[in-house]
Amino acid sequence: MADNDAAESKNIAAEWAESAFTELRSRQSVRATFKLTDRCIDAISIVAAQLGIKQKSLFDHLFSDTDNLAAIARKFRNRRLEPSNRIQKTYVISRGALVSLEDVARSFNAPRDALIEVSVQRLLPVIADERRRHIKRKEMYDRIHKHLQAGRKLLRAAMAELGEEDLLTNRLSAAMTGYENAFKHMTAFIEKSEGIETFEPENYGKVDIVFEED
Repeated sequence: MADNDAAESKNIAAEWAESAFTELRSRQSVRATFKLTDRCIDAISIVAAQLGIKQKSLFDHLFSDTDNLAAIARKFRNRRLEPSNRIQKTYVISRGALVSLEDVARSFNAPRDALIEVSVQRLLPVIADERRRHIKRKEMYDRIHKHLQAGRKLLRAAMAELGEEDLLTNRLSAAMTGYENAFKHMTAFIEKSEGIETFEPENYGKVDIVFEED
C-alpha cells in the first residue's frame, strides 16, 4: 500500500514538473521575422506604447485566441502574399505565441503574415480611442506645465522671503521635488506617444493585403 502511494506521488510530481516545464518553455522569448506593411509595423509600435506594454505581450494577446486566428485563416486558405509591398521586421515573441500562430497558419495553409495584419487591424478602434485621449492628455500636460512653473515661482518667493531653512519652504521644496520627478515621467510618456499623432487609423483600413496571382 505504501509502495503504491509512493509511486502515485512520484507520478503526480513528474506530471507537475512536466506541466511546469511546458508552461515555462511556452513563455520563453524567441526572435521571429515577419514581412509586414509599414502601417502594420507602425500600429504595433503605437498600440504597445500607448498601452504601456511590451510588443511581446501584445503578440501574446493577439495569438492566444486561436479561435479568432482560425476564423481569419479560413478567409486566406491556400493564398500567398505578394512580398513586394512588405517590410521584413524581426520581433521578440514568446515561443507559445509563435507556435500558436504557426500551427493555425499551417492548418489552413494560410500566410501567417496575413493573420498578423488582420489581427492588428482589429486593434484600430483602440488606436482611434488613444488618439482622442492623447489630444486631451497633451492639453492637460500643458496645464500641468503651467501649474509647475507657478510652483517653481512660488518656491523661489518662499526662499527669498522666509529663507531656505523655514518649515514652509522645506515642505514646499519637498513637494516640488516630487512634482518635478512626476513631470519628467509625464514628459517622457508624451514624447513616446508622439507617433500616434500622425497615424491615421482610417487609412490603415484602406491598405489592401495583396496576394500573388494564381
